[in-house]
Amino acid sequence: MPVIKTVILSFGMSGRVFHAPFIELNPAFELVGIWERTHSASLEFYPHIKIYRSLDEILNDPSIELVIVNTPINTHYEYTKKVLIAGKHAVVEKAFTTTVEEAIELDELAISKNLQLSVFQNRRWDSDFTTVKKIIKDGWLGDIVEAEIHFDRFKTSLSPKLHKEIAGPGAGILNDLGPHLIDQALHLFGMPLAVYAELRITRPHSVVDDYFELLLTYSDKVVRLKAGYMVREPIPSYVIHGNKGSFLKSRADIQETALLANQKPNVSNWGREPKEEEGLLHTEKDGIVIRQKMPTELGNYAKYYALVEKAIREKTDMPVTAKEGINVMRIIESALKSHTLKKQILLPY
Repeated sequence: MPVIKTVILSFGMSGRVFHAPFIELNPAFELVGIWERTHSASLEFYPHIKIYRSLDEILNDPSIELVIVNTPINTHYEYTKKVLIAGKHAVVEKAFTTTVEEAIELDELAISKNLQLSVFQNRRWDSDFTTVKKIIKDGWLGDIVEAEIHFDRFKTSLSPKLHKEIAGPGAGILNDLGPHLIDQALHLFGMPLAVYAELRITRPHSVVDDYFELLLTYSDKVVRLKAGYMVREPIPSYVIHGNKGSFLKSRADIQETALLANQKPNVSNWGREPKEEEGLLHTEKDGIVIRQKMPTELGNYAKYYALVEKAIREKTDMPVTAKEGINVMRIIESALKSHTLKKQILLPY
């Protein structure tokens, strides 16, 4: 089977940390090149690749099968549409687009051209989330009645990435960290019946939202999603309550930290959290109350690209489908509408 010749559209943090190492690691792929408009920073890490100076160079290269669209959010729709029209498969960073309408159009375009399209939601393969997922799946908590998922940071300064701090489509924490939490919630529980949201600006000089709280209402449970930059002492990032018990887990996946330190994801203990970060399970089984730490699953972002390869070669579903990306966008649009109108938004809207 020929390798999947792949190009990445940016070598910022996401290109260097979340995409290139795993494409390079997987023998089913060949990292052919990276789009760098003026610099050649990627050659320090991948001296064998080609530096593209324009998107047209990539689109006009018939050997390229897969393009990673990891540019600013407000460019996702334009670039992904061009990639698909050029007959190439696409992986698009979160947030998928800036509107539901754009996301639907890209999905329909990919289907019409028999191409694969996926939204990059690597946090599904975080060690903390995979552990939470397993605890729920194994029935330790019974029927879930309440869940809370956080992405907490302490960062009072503005980002040096100006596109994140200038008000406009795709800016703000709801579009930046929101897709992670929303995707995890939908992956665990499906689409809610309604959304209520509150967005705030908490940092000095910020002009975009840097705090949000979403309340997703289901027929049998509520799910709260929160993120902000003013959390110096974080509480557990996952708090799950069921009719049998509770599970509390920190956000402690080590993969991003290791990748930022230029560690390669090819070691046997990759994605192993420190033991002290194990989650707390308090439940009951066979009439016996259990309160104990639970082993953490390994995190492994490499699984995402393994499934992308399978989807392209065997025509299976992408690991995160465009339709799942559309649903995340529906929640984001509903949240923005809820915040503006100060009321709960029923789905589908």
